[in-house]
Amino acid sequence: MDWNSLKVFLAIARCGSLSGAANELDVNHSTIFRRLNAFEEEIGGKLFERINNSYELTTLGYELLDLAQNIEDSFDSIDRHIVGKDFQPKGNVKITAPTNIAYRYLPRYISEFNRQYPEIQIELLVSNQEFNMSNRQADIAVRATPSPPEHLVGRQVATLNWSVYASKKYQDKFGLPDNMKELVNHSLIGATGALSNLPAFVWQDKHFTNQVVTRCDDLTAMSYFAESGQGLAFLPEDQSRPELIKLFRVKESLPSNLWLLTHPDLRKVERIKLVMRYLTQAFSSEWNS
Repeated sequence: MDWNSLKVFLAIARCGSLSGAANELDVNHSTIFRRLNAFEEEIGGKLFERINNSYELTTLGYELLDLAQNIEDSFDSIDRHIVGKDFQPKGNVKITAPTNIAYRYLPRYISEFNRQYPEIQIELLVSNQEFNMSNRQADIAVRATPSPPEHLVGRQVATLNWSVYASKKYQDKFGLPDNMKELVNHSLIGATGALSNLPAFVWQDKHFTNQVVTRCDDLTAMSYFAESGQGLAFLPEDQSRPELIKLFRVKESLPSNLWLLTHPDLRKVERIKLVMRYLTQAFSSEWNS
């Protein structure tokens, strides 16, 4: 039995579709379709029921799932163990980071890092979604979280306070509030989707939901709505830039803690250790100086 066939099976089981599996494995849709058909023919049974373009496990599929996951865990463990013994400052390092950090901060940091370590190549994965760091979808995650996952290790590199932001366009048209109570007289940019669960937006919706004129599920998009003059926005300070006017702190929201995280098996890999150390210094000097 080919391990690559099991990888295709597991990817479809996780994603529930051929297109999702193709994205996860970075191959085209037809390749996934072909490999699945060949695998089902090899084992002599159907692993998935095709229901409304969704792939759901059959009884045979469920029987194979636990076995395949155990095999995957073993391969991942071997991979991390071998990589963990790499003491050379060269090779690839995959970093995942949310949009604003990836756009505005990491390019500067990584460019300087590569001048010092030209044999370490960085792959930047721009996403707020969790990556499976056990199977090395990413080596380092930059995440704003109050409590990082217990299975990862790392360090907090910054504390980002939240404030209300406006733009010159908004100021010229409507003026600016002096405190939180005056927000009742102003237009606000609110949150939707998973973003609406953050403490700042839970509080905003509780007290000022009638003032919300536009909603976003992304903080960077929210900041640009504020810049356009659409309304005022609650934002963490990594969103600060010259085009925005910082008004006053959102004391009702806890700060966002910015973390650098990796898998315990990878923390002694020389190239990952060097990237972690450099980014820690860069983030700390940016916000904690």
